[in-house]
Amino acid sequence: MKNKKILFLIIVCFPFFLNAQVNEFKLKLSEDGDKYIKATFLNQTWLRLNESNPGTWVQGEAANHTLDIGLRRTRAQLFGKISDHVFFYTQFGMNNFNSLSQNAGNRKLQAFFHDALAEYWVFKDKNWLKFGGGLTIANGLSRFSQPAIGSIMTMDVPVFAQATVDQTDEFSRKLSVYARGQAGNLDYRVILSDPFPVNTNGQALPALSEYATFAQVGHHKQYQGLFIWNFLEKEQNTTPYMTGTYLGKKKVLNLEAGGIYQKAATWRTVTQNTVKDTVYDDMKLASLAMYWDTPLNKAKGTAISAYLGYFYTHYGKNYLRNNGIMNPANGLSPSESSFNGPGNAYPMFGTGHVVYGQAGFLLPEKLIQGRGVLMPYLSGSFSVYERLNQPSFVWNTGINWFISGHTSKITLDYQRRPVFDKATLKVSEYKSGMTLQYQVFF
Repeated sequence: MKNKKILFLIIVCFPFFLNAQVNEFKLKLSEDGDKYIKATFLNQTWLRLNESNPGTWVQGEAANHTLDIGLRRTRAQLFGKISDHVFFYTQFGMNNFNSLSQNAGNRKLQAFFHDALAEYWVFKDKNWLKFGGGLTIANGLSRFSQPAIGSIMTMDVPVFAQATVDQTDEFSRKLSVYARGQAGNLDYRVILSDPFPVNTNGQALPALSEYATFAQVGHHKQYQGLFIWNFLEKEQNTTPYMTGTYLGKKKVLNLEAGGIYQKAATWRTVTQNTVKDTVYDDMKLASLAMYWDTPLNKAKGTAISAYLGYFYTHYGKNYLRNNGIMNPANGLSPSESSFNGPGNAYPMFGTGHVVYGQAGFLLPEKLIQGRGVLMPYLSGSFSVYERLNQPSFVWNTGINWFISGHTSKITLDYQRRPVFDKATLKVSEYKSGMTLQYQVFF
């Protein structure tokens, strides 16, 4: 009872101690701490000013600009190692909750289990081989397909790397069995996933046409793999999630290669001799990337974090999907000629090729005299999609104020995105967005 009262007081008083260095709730199950249960919490609040795509409506009213407040992510985690060989991980929460967020007309139906998995560690006190299964974000393709979002450097992750997000998965999570681990300098994960039918994603499904979309007939397993070579220090391997930036606490240099394959994942129509037929395309995704995160001058506290990757994204012939993160709009004028859709949407996923990069520099600690540290960053994705007649270039720049590391941070971000004309499928103009985020993570 006494421990429960103490825990309750800590939770209630937590907002008053955002600058404290104590940032975890951990119950030791053994004297050496090797067996434990740990709880964490994350909340990302966004205040955002967005320049709307042409023809945008919000609740039936034209809106050239929008100002919205939202929760990008709110998550609670409970996980731990409960014996020499058994590890479990659960995560519960919600995403993209703003004034327009509704599920069947009810704004209360938002939270769900993101992860629920159990692992068997074959070797005691070693990361060589772990077998696991459940609802999990363990993915192939890239580190940003399974990001530890509490530690990301940019305002948001490159969402295109979460290739099937909310189409045939549950916010990038799938029902999977897998093997993962670290053997020497090699960090690996091999996954067999059972994707959800696209019919169950709760969204209006596109009509079958000449452009590939996720198939509404048939069901095939998904095969995934990610292999990372650690040239310097090894990264954490406790959970499948991968760190965004270590803020100069580790020297990491990695080469990664990953991929995802699913037979007959999409469908489309073809017409031969006036006869229309349905054909299916395999989904084949692959990437090759480098990740570098290291201190530069320990005395000054400076560090650098950088990532550069190439992605081959074959969903099916002319597959293309527009998406707007936590879209602040919900309507479009019928006469509008923009291809993007309303709000902040743009062509985010497609069959083609993508080059993505990001870089950030952790400034000297003394710059703001003990009030934390600053880290400006720049990121961009250059996409050549089969269906578009011009490449798509989206870039972001911003700055993090790490008040107390990732535990308490403020981020200001500016984004520039293209708007494509519906008739020519070429860029007609660019639109901008500005976001202020406050993150609490412990």
